[in-house]
Amino acid sequence: MITFLEDFESDDMANAEELNVIPTQLFIASLTEMVYKQAETFAINLENFANHANRSTISMDDVKLCSRRNDELKTYISNFANSILEHRALRPSRQQDSQNVENSTD
Repeated sequence: MITFLEDFESDDMANAEELNVIPTQLFIASLTEMVYKQAETFAINLENFANHANRSTISMDDVKLCSRRNDELKTYISNFANSILEHRALRPSRQQDSQNVENSTD
């Protein structure tokens, strides 16, 4: 069994002691396994959503679908996706970049 307790920094252990909570190795291993299984389920759902839409690439909409049952997560992901879209809109397209490079080499 991997010991995750050794990876905690001293500040983390001090905070845990202040709260009078010391995580055991069994707890940390169980939590790690649970998080891994959740990530695995999330990945399978993403693939299934993309496949259902006859796509081979996972899109932002697939991620939003996976978060539909958690309002807080859905709001965070939607805001993050919107910021990505805004950033893309402000940036010149790759086609314009390649045309600018071609014109500057002439």
